Amino acid sequence: MNVREVTEVVLDQNGGRKFDKTCDQLIEGDWERQVTGVVTTFMATVDVILQATTMGCNLIITHEPTYFTGVDRPDWLKKDDVYYRKKALIDDNKISIWRYHDHMHGGNTDLIYTGLLETLGWKEYLEKNIPQPHCYAIPPTTISALVEFFKKTLGMRVIQIVGDPDMTCSRVGILVGGGSLGLGHEEMPAKLMNDEKLDVIVCGEITEWTLTAYVRDAAALGFNKALIILGHERSEGPGMKVLPKLLEPLLKGIPVHFIDAGEPFIYL
Repeated sequence: MNVREVTEVVLDQNGGRKFDKTCDQLIEGDWERQVTGVVTTFMATVDVILQATTMGCNLIITHEPTYFTGVDRPDWLKKDDVYYRKKALIDDNKISIWRYHDHMHGGNTDLIYTGLLETLGWKEYLEKNIPQPHCYAIPPTTISALVEFFKKTLGMRVIQIVGDPDMTCSRVGILVGGGSLGLGHEEMPAKLMNDEKLDVIVCGEITEWTLTAYVRDAAALGFNKALIILGHERSEGPGMKVLPKLLEPLLKGIPVHFIDAGEPFIYL
């Protein structure tokens, strides 16, 4: 199978092509190149590209950008040595990189949330009778204990919180990646917290004057509110981790592997 055929299989397994204007494009490589192996990952970093090459895989399916802007716009990089070194690494190893973002979130199922839900093992806690699809009624616990659960489950050393670590919580909302920025409506996360009477929101990205400030003020006023910040990569990486088992049976013997892009931060 060539790159184009593989990407069509990926799209078809979640409802087919739905968007004409999309960032889901071939970022590097050749549509007609025969695929020797597929890697799924949160982001096609230099480390991921090197690992894919070592594994003999020449197609990387990445959820997030390769070239540092939301739509992989390279025009501002024409005099940038980092861009040319990374592009040379990709070209020299004949790697194709395809972005799978809009159709992954906007297909028949949001596969990013599906992967996180499977990783957390929270299917029985998901509330299905409310407008928001990612609110959970978990057994009562403390914020501190919930943080330890996320650290163990997602392989994290450090997690930021807002609020009281000893606070008891049972109603949890999850907004992965940039969802906690509001998706164009910056008041959305705080409104969700109030409307659904959530004790805690577990989120990816943060803006310190929106949800962070809301929860901080709520806690200071005595409300039972807290925020757990996983970061973009740790909240969305599990969605890419479940893709290989969905895709490998459909790709006629082509091996499919997940490479963990890892947290981008080092904590001192």
